[in-house]
This record gives sequence, C-alpha cells and structure tokens, in this order.
Amino acid sequence: MARKYVWWQPPDRTLADRRLFLAQVMTLGSVADVRWLLSLVPEEDLCGVLRDPPAGVFNGRSWRFWHLRLGCVPVPELPVRPVPR
Repeated sequence: MARKYVWWQPPDRTLADRRLFLAQVMTLGSVADVRWLLSLVPEEDLCGVLRDPPAGVFNGRSWRFWHLRLGCVPVPELPVRPVPR
C-alpha cells in the first residue's frame, strides 16, 4: 500500500511518516483499500491525521467526508498549503 499511495518515495520512508501514508490513503484510497485501512487503524489515529494534516494532501471532498465519517464536526476549513514567495 505504501508504494501504491506514495509512489514518489521508497515504502520504508513512507511508513516512517505514518501521517502522510494515512492521509494519502484517506484521500486517494479505493473502497477496498479504505476498508483495509479501517480494519487496521484506530479511528482516533485517523482523527489525529485530520487534526494535523500533511500540507496539500486532502482535497475538499475527502476532507469533508472523513470529518463526517469520523464524527469530527463541525468541519473546519480545509488547510491550504503556503506558497513560497
């Protein structure tokens, strides 16, 4: 799964940054992969990803979905990635 969802770096590096890996699956995951994730990862860990998301990973749809799915309401504004000047 690490290679599938964070294709730009080696799987061992991806798994060292669990927050990035979880966010990528939460954003891009297929139904089967999300079910796999939910069977292995406590919902509190997924809520933690929403409280401190990696920059630029979530889109509006996945951001809203996961907040509602995990009961983290109201849904805050989607964080924006700062653009260097």
